Amino acid sequence: MGQSLVGEAISRQIAEIVAGIADLDPDDAIATINAIKQALHAVSPLRDEPVDCVLWIEAARVQANDYNPNTVAAPEMRLLEHSIQEDGYTQPIVTWDRGDDMLEVVDGFHRHRVGSESRPLRKRLHGYLPVTVINAQRTDRGDRIAATIRHNRARGKHRIDGMSDIVVELSRRNWSDQRIARELGMDADEILRLKQITGLAEMFADREFSQAWEII
Repeated sequence: MGQSLVGEAISRQIAEIVAGIADLDPDDAIATINAIKQALHAVSPLRDEPVDCVLWIEAARVQANDYNPNTVAAPEMRLLEHSIQEDGYTQPIVTWDRGDDMLEVVDGFHRHRVGSESRPLRKRLHGYLPVTVINAQRTDRGDRIAATIRHNRARGKHRIDGMSDIVVELSRRNWSDQRIARELGMDADEILRLKQITGLAEMFADREFSQAWEII
């Protein structure tokens, strides 16, 4: 019975909060809803999962990254825009909190582009984008790059030349081949071949590379 009384009290409070939000303008309503989501997320049993808290953030505060090796052709971009127009956003944009009131895209580069550039969508979404924020400890650029690549590879989407640039950057950030393999889901031979594509001797010095790929 005690639990039931508590549930009824909470239900009444929720109804009062909802009624109050309904009277707010869109910006204030969104800010209030975000605050409620964050408060609930802080006590959620699933608070370690970023998707437990999807926030609506001003598009101007969400910035693309400069390393995503995944590309989408113009027809697919138009289809993505049409899909979001018809079905709405069904996946949030995964971001990293830079700490300067800006969020950087980790996954959802093209969902970010469409939501930022499509006038009809910007109007419908009041200039906001749906985002989740990755765990706070993933602040190193190498960790963020690895998170982006894992998202892309899990969907089977990545460009070979872009991936070779990523491997080179991680190597120059003192990531070992073993760490690159573990974080990006690669084997040693794939890493070696991606290094060869760059043509930089420093990337595969003292390595056997008789199985090199041919670049046509």
